Amino acid sequence: MIRIRPPRPRTRLSTVPLACLLGLVAVIAVLFMTPLGRVEDSSGDADTVAIVDESAAADAGSAGSSDAASDSPTATATGDPAPTTAAAASPPDTAAQATDDTGLDAALDTALAAALPDTWSGELSVAVIDTATGRTAEANGERTYVSASIAKVDILATLLLQAEQENRSLTAAEKASAAAMIRRSDNEAAFTLWRSVGGASALDAANAELGLVETTADADTWGLDTTTVGDQLRLMAALTSESSPLSAASRAYALGLMATVEADQAWGVSAAADEDADSAGTALKNGWLPRNTTGLWVVNSIGRITHDGRELLVAVLSDGHTSMAAGVSKVEAAVEAAAETLNSAAE
Repeated sequence: MIRIRPPRPRTRLSTVPLACLLGLVAVIAVLFMTPLGRVEDSSGDADTVAIVDESAAADAGSAGSSDAASDSPTATATGDPAPTTAAAASPPDTAAQATDDTGLDAALDTALAAALPDTWSGELSVAVIDTATGRTAEANGERTYVSASIAKVDILATLLLQAEQENRSLTAAEKASAAAMIRRSDNEAAFTLWRSVGGASALDAANAELGLVETTADADTWGLDTTTVGDQLRLMAALTSESSPLSAASRAYALGLMATVEADQAWGVSAAADEDADSAGTALKNGWLPRNTTGLWVVNSIGRITHDGRELLVAVLSDGHTSMAAGVSKVEAAVEAAAETLNSAAE
């Protein structure tokens, strides 16, 4: 059973200074003067929403630019195990750790300070759990980030959960879209499945069953969902734990797709994976997104790896990068620091 610590309570202010209230009024006034319909990260079109992280870094075109033909998939997902119906299971256990991991958190903070540049002004959060021992390390866990394409794992989990509740297997079209969405990070395939499962409300409902408590689905597009590293570990636990609401077949199906992402998208948490490990042991999904308001990048990575023979679930969320490449470099440095922090504690 995988145990993931509950979220820490956030600090609430008891009073608000008058100056802050006046400032808030001014901000609201500006918002009401802003033309309606403008959505951040809309790839330049103020009237539509399009997530662009899966396309080439220089291409800020429409959603699905990674493979326009995948809007109406016809290929079958041969070789992929079809999910089967299973009896309802309890959500992954998210109770607090039996052991105090405060020391590991402090060790991870120290490791990250050494791994990341002092001059970088962005934000990064990381969490890791050893599935055998339950030991965890977390840094900056209270921070929320937009999900970018790691939300595609959430869409897939929602689809699988719904299929089980409806006592059916995935259709050939659903399997083709799921494969394109995870392996190629195809946007149109993601939008197709996001709409078919019921959009934001369906993701929120599924997340409640999967044990996620800090993730909010965006009403207009999956790529702007907000989440935390703790919730991303809970999502990965739902794909790896026997206590998951998802059946063993559904979990294997999802991990099988995440284990076979295209080579140019296999960065991120894989940086800390054992070189001689079975390739099926590494399962991941990445997300990368330039923000229109700042020109800076969101870069995220979640997954399962084997590090020094130990199975780890890892989540790294970050923003404020000057380029995608710079973000990937920092994310991978953070993954290695987190894995080594747990490894040192086990020795």
